[in-house]
Amino acid sequence: MSKQRVLSGMRPSGKLHLGNLVGALENWKNLQEDYDCFFFAADWHALTTEYNGTEIIQESIREMMIDWLSVGLSPEKSVLFVQSRIKEHAELHLLLSMITPLSWLERVPSYKEQQQELTNRDLSTYGFLGYPLLQTADIIIYKAHKVPVGIDQVPHVELSREITRRFNFIYGPVFPPPEPLLTEVPRLLGIDGRKMSKSYENAIYIADSPQEIRNKVGQMFTDPNRIKRNDPGNPDICNVFAFHQVYSSAATVEQVQVDCRRAAIGCVEDKKMLAENIVAYLSPIHEKRRGYLQNPGLVNEVLENGCQRARAVASRTMEEVRAAMKINY
Repeated sequence: MSKQRVLSGMRPSGKLHLGNLVGALENWKNLQEDYDCFFFAADWHALTTEYNGTEIIQESIREMMIDWLSVGLSPEKSVLFVQSRIKEHAELHLLLSMITPLSWLERVPSYKEQQQELTNRDLSTYGFLGYPLLQTADIIIYKAHKVPVGIDQVPHVELSREITRRFNFIYGPVFPPPEPLLTEVPRLLGIDGRKMSKSYENAIYIADSPQEIRNKVGQMFTDPNRIKRNDPGNPDICNVFAFHQVYSSAATVEQVQVDCRRAAIGCVEDKKMLAENIVAYLSPIHEKRRGYLQNPGLVNEVLENGCQRARAVASRTMEEVRAAMKINY
């Protein structure tokens, strides 16, 4: 490979929102200029928490791919595919499970965190416990060098490195240990000040119409200490200002910060300005979305081609794995 390889995936669990856009997709779009990129719909991973709601997965994959293509992920520059279409992921996951100590999986921070957060679901399954192992298979089957993650996901990549080193020690060097590619991204909260999430019903979605965006921005929480219009505000604790820093010009950000602190602008006026800036930012994305919605065959073609390319790489890797393990009989 002339370029280092990057791999990342996203669970198809519903419409994508602005947190997904700034937290992953904008970064992926930039990475595909300098890396050999593989991006996949992690539908098997979705089953770890959505196993009793599988009817949404197929449509979610389609919606997600339309968003990916609309924001600028290119099938010419990246391999875009669906995890479950590449059965070799499951085979490698099985083989890795034979050499991975149970304690390694139990100590992953998100294991207990999600059990505490998702109390309305029974997560006492091997699939949930073992999803970091499947994640490792996803990464190393393409011999990815880098995995773009936020700081909270570094333990997952470190586990993948440990498993890779263990495999290479037992069977010989097959896989390069993947490294985290840390990305600092703006943190956008939902309109109610909590983490932006479909389950909280507080998200602004990439596919939202201009009027939906205006309505949602109008409901956004602002500085809780600013009660009256003439009270000075504090942009540092205002979620609206955090969105300005992403979707408004540098001059606007500077002016809003000054005007807010001296009460020269009210929250209602500020939100209206922000809403129009978000609408303008998403306008070219919405135009591309309309094109894909009107021609669904294009999305199918992209996925078919991407799955063929991914399968060819995964198949070659598994031939090496079976040979190294002496089970290629």
